[in-house]
Amino acid sequence: MNITKKAIPRQRLDQRFSSMKPETRYHPPPKGWIRAIRDALGMSGAQLGRRMSVKAQSVSDIEKSEASGTIQLKTLRSAAEALDCVVVYALVPKSSLEDMVQERSREIARKELVRIAHTMDLEAQGLSREQREEQIETYIRDHLRERDLWENA
Repeated sequence: MNITKKAIPRQRLDQRFSSMKPETRYHPPPKGWIRAIRDALGMSGAQLGRRMSVKAQSVSDIEKSEASGTIQLKTLRSAAEALDCVVVYALVPKSSLEDMVQERSREIARKELVRIAHTMDLEAQGLSREQREEQIETYIRDHLRERDLWENA
């Protein structure tokens, strides 16, 4: 697989994501960020409701929906604004994007080359581990295109 124009933006994103590790530091408090910040400020639900132009019961419902993971981003932004906060929204990959692309490429190459390897093994012409790795790299370089990596994932 040739280096593509997508590799540079992918590397830039990987650099940005590296500063967000470990992602566990962004886990919300048990009752959610809204409740935690409101409590830390000493603000009542009714006071937050007035700032959001909603009833106190609505604030309770919003806090519950955040804690359960069902809150809408629009609502979260509204609450954040009322608390003089901003919502930071991101999808943080578990590994680097580059590693994901490389692993997927290798997975596809292994599946495609397994038939050839089996036939060669039966004919006592099996390849060494190093030769198989070289064969995988050659297959990736010569046959795979990035846009096809996720076709049958």
